[in-house]
Amino acid sequence: MIEQTTRKTYKFKLKPTVEQERVLDRMLMLCRHVYNAAIEERREAYRMRGISVNYYQQKAELPDIKEAMPEYGEVHSQVLQDVVLRVDRAFQAFFRRMKAGEKPGYPRFQGRNRYNSLTYSQFGSGATVDNGFLVLSKIGRVALRWSRPVEGEPKTVTISREADGWYAGFSCANVRVEQLARTGQETGVDLGLESFATLSDGTMIHNPRCYRNAERRFKIAQRKVARRKKGSQRRKKAVKLLAKAHQTVRPQRQDFQHKVALKLVHLYDTIYCEDLQVANMVKNHHLAKSIADAGWSGFLTILTFKAECAGKRVIVVDPAYTSQTCSGCGAVVKKGLSVRWHACPDCGMSLHRDHNAALNILRLGQEQR
Repeated sequence: MIEQTTRKTYKFKLKPTVEQERVLDRMLMLCRHVYNAAIEERREAYRMRGISVNYYQQKAELPDIKEAMPEYGEVHSQVLQDVVLRVDRAFQAFFRRMKAGEKPGYPRFQGRNRYNSLTYSQFGSGATVDNGFLVLSKIGRVALRWSRPVEGEPKTVTISREADGWYAGFSCANVRVEQLARTGQETGVDLGLESFATLSDGTMIHNPRCYRNAERRFKIAQRKVARRKKGSQRRKKAVKLLAKAHQTVRPQRQDFQHKVALKLVHLYDTIYCEDLQVANMVKNHHLAKSIADAGWSGFLTILTFKAECAGKRVIVVDPAYTSQTCSGCGAVVKKGLSVRWHACPDCGMSLHRDHNAALNILRLGQEQR
C-alpha cells in the first residue's frame, strides 16, 4: 500500500536581535522596491510598446540591477527571484479573473505597511537549520521558538512580519498522514450565526464570536490612535497596540475551527456542507460583521484538509431552500431570518430551523453521491 503524504506548513515565532530586526526591515524595503519596479516595468512596456514582459525576462535583469545598485546585494538572490515570481503570479491571476468575467483587480503597488514577507525558495540554499537556530543568508543565526517537531522535507522558508514580531514558515513536502478508523456515520452540517454549526442529529456547536467579544478592546485601542497626533511616535505606538489587539482574534478563531473540524472528522466518514458564497453574503451590511466573524470559508478549508488527510470526505451541496424546505414532507415553508423555528403546516414537523436545514443538507448530499 502506498503511503499517503501531503504538503504542510509549520509556523514558528522568531526571536531576532535588534540588529537582525533592522536587517530584516531593510530587506523587506528592498524587496518591496523590486516588486513595485517590476509592476511598473510591465505596465509601461504594455502602455508604450504594446508588449508583455514575462517572469524570465525580469528574472534575468536582477544581476544587472545588483551591479548598478549594490544595495540590492544585501538580499539573497533567490529572495529577489521570488519577489519577481510574486509579480508574475499577480498578473496571471489578473488575466484569469478577466477571462472569467470577474472583477479583475489590477496588481497594485505595495506601500510600506503592505509588503510583510520574503521567501527563501530553496531550503538549504540561503536558509538552513543548525543546532536549533535558523541560519539565513545575509542575516545570520536567528533564534527560533520551536513549538512542535517539523515533519517531512522542508522546501521553502518564508519570513513574515506581524504585529507581535517575526515568524518563520517552513513549507514541507511528503508529510506522512495517518488515516482514521471508519465509523460508518454521515452528517449534514448547517453553518449559521446563532450557533456556529448545527448537525443533522440536532447537535448545536456554540458560536464563540471572537471578534464581537473583543470589540470593546478594539474600541479603546482605536480611540487612543484617533487622539494621537499624526506622524508622532505616540501614534505609531498606539497603532502597534491596535494591531496586536486585532491579532489576538485570528488565532482564537483558528484554534476553535481546528478543534471543531477534528472532532467532526473523528466522528463521521462523510460530512455534507453547504456550498456557501461568502463573498456575496457579506454584502448584507446588517450581517457582514457577524458573517466575517464566524469565518465559514476558513472553517470549510480546514475541514476539507483534515478530512482528506484522515481518509474521510467533505461533500458540498446547493444551499438553495435548505432552510425553507420541510425535511419531513418536502413542502416549502417561507420564513424570514428572524423566525428561528420551523413549523410545517402540512406534516406538523416542528424543530429548530438550523436542524431542519442540516437534515435537508444530509438528504441532498446522499442523493447526489
